[in-house]
Amino acid sequence: MIAAIPLTIIPLILFNAIGFAIGGNPWGNVLFAIPMVSGTPWSVTLSDVMILVALVLLFFETLRSAMPARGTTVTNHIVSTAILIVYIVEFIVVPVAANSLFFALTVIALFDVVAGFTISIKTAQRDIAFGHGGVDGAM
Repeated sequence: MIAAIPLTIIPLILFNAIGFAIGGNPWGNVLFAIPMVSGTPWSVTLSDVMILVALVLLFFETLRSAMPARGTTVTNHIVSTAILIVYIVEFIVVPVAANSLFFALTVIALFDVVAGFTISIKTAQRDIAFGHGGVDGAM
């Protein structure tokens, strides 16, 4: 049943844990800076790290969607859609979530839902197309 839980829930949990624990707007805090060849430092913020984590998790969630159908596929789609609804409601209602970072995380959750359904439908169509008849087309 753990396999049915979408990975996009992790950024939601992290955002809420950090946002409510620290309070205010910690997303612009610079975590570290890397000097570039141009002489200008590249400052990496907490917001940058959150988006990077969410994108990596989206990649792995997309890989999971591309695997052959399992018993947890439908459950994963339902839970992914529910998580997207939580993202949308939280973005609209919760003051801590009313920022560009949370909007980007919401869009990533939307991509997870759309990609999951699209990949599942395409995989099912391919399975149906290859599932007909024997060598000469007769069953």
